[in-house]
Order: sequence, then structure tokens, then C-alpha cells
Amino acid sequence: MTFFVIDMDHNITAFANDQQVQANIPPSGYDAIFSSEKELAKQSAEWPITQFADIWNSFAGQVPFDALKPVKKFTDRKTAVNRIWKAVQALTPAAAPEAAPVAPKKAKATKDATPTARDGSKKAIVLEMLRRKEGATLAEIAKATDWQNHSIRGFISGGLGKKMGITVESFKSETGERTYRVAIN
Repeated sequence: MTFFVIDMDHNITAFANDQQVQANIPPSGYDAIFSSEKELAKQSAEWPITQFADIWNSFAGQVPFDALKPVKKFTDRKTAVNRIWKAVQALTPAAAPEAAPVAPKKAKATKDATPTARDGSKKAIVLEMLRRKEGATLAEIAKATDWQNHSIRGFISGGLGKKMGITVESFKSETGERTYRVAIN
């Protein structure tokens, strides 16, 4: 069951369960905690009608509510509660399956550390090929990895260039084939 919290600044947050709500109650306090339209109506019964517009306008136009337009006022309390309830459904967290405990993740490498690839992995194979003096053609990399050409180009640009910070140069070999190699500084 999803719980929604409207804090004193009119921000709405969704939580997957009651324990998460209790652990994350805003220090500034909250206006309402609800898990149904009926609960929202009950908790907002004493609010001035202008508060509904303030809450609505705090999220209208923001992701994931980009299609919603700000309002000046609501005609009545029931309409306001209904529209806010329908809108906050976009915040419902996806149900995550219960997973078995796993080992803690390794700390991310710092910028000073030299990026490496796991021995025997396709990344390591491609890096070894690209470190050769003559480099490697798309066809050679595709044969060694069973990757398609667009995947190889994406890996070179994103996996090596952006993530690992390795400069890879592209050139045409003597045979006219597109060839890649690690740039020598």
C-alpha cells in the first residue's frame, strides 16, 4: 500500500510502506499522511479551500506532473481532493520484488584510480584489441564479442570514453576499414 505525505511546504512524497513514512517524517512537520482518497478527504476537512490550490500549484507543471496546469481555486473541496488524489497516483513507487540479501557494493573508483576491466570480460578483450599498435576494426571486435556494430560504437564512446575516460582514436586502415585504437599520449 502506498502512503503519501504532504509536508508543511506542500511537497508530496510517496512511500511504499508505513515504516518508510515513520522513518522519513519531515522535520518541519506535515499536513497529511494518507493512503486513499477517503483518508485525504477526512484529513483535509478543516483546511481552507485555498490550501488545496496551494498544494496543487506546488506540483503542477513539475515532473512527473508536466501536463497539469496551475489553478487559481477549486470550486469545492470534493473536486480538489479528487483531483489531487488522481494526480499523486503518478508518484506511486513501483513494487520492488523482495530480493535475497546481497554482498555490499564495492566503493566506486575515484578519479585518480586507473579504470580496469574484469579479466576475461568482453570489455577486457576489446581493450586488449584496442591497445595493439594497429588497433582493431569493427569486424574484428564484432567477431570477438558477438556485438553488433552500433553496440561496439556505443561501447567505445560511452563505456570507454565517458565512463573510463580512455581516449580512443578512429581512423581508416590501409585497407580502408574503420579502425579504432587507444590514443597514445
